[in-house]
Amino acid sequence: MPTPSFSSDRDIDRIGRGVLDRSLPKPEWTHAAHFAATLWLLRHRPDLDLPREMPVLIRAYNEATGLANTDTQGYHNTITQASLRAACAHLAGYPSTAPLHQVANDLMASELGRSDWLLIYWSRPRLFCVEARRAWIDPDLKPLPF
Repeated sequence: MPTPSFSSDRDIDRIGRGVLDRSLPKPEWTHAAHFAATLWLLRHRPDLDLPREMPVLIRAYNEATGLANTDTQGYHNTITQASLRAACAHLAGYPSTAPLHQVANDLMASELGRSDWLLIYWSRPRLFCVEARRAWIDPDLKPLPF
């Protein structure tokens, strides 16, 4: 598993705010940063309906950093929605006072820390088809546990 990468809640705040205001440098938009931003949004922006708003936020961030959202790159709905479910389930296992950077580090030390974790549930062709990029498609290997 990857080494935990967040040393303080300030790290998580910077990522979450950077995605919202589109100031996070593109090279910092890593697998870990995707989960960090999601955890931050879940905890600090309960006013947002994330299954509905996350696509808008990510598409806008991608466009602001020069990445087009197409059928082959940029926003991927199935990956986003599955990751949101995973982050929500992970966060629910902690008290609301738990330091968010520790929650993120624990998540990254789990199977979710692997960038290919979704391939436990989806075959590569199904996960990376155009339909999955555009809209949610159910896993074809086994159901998500959350």
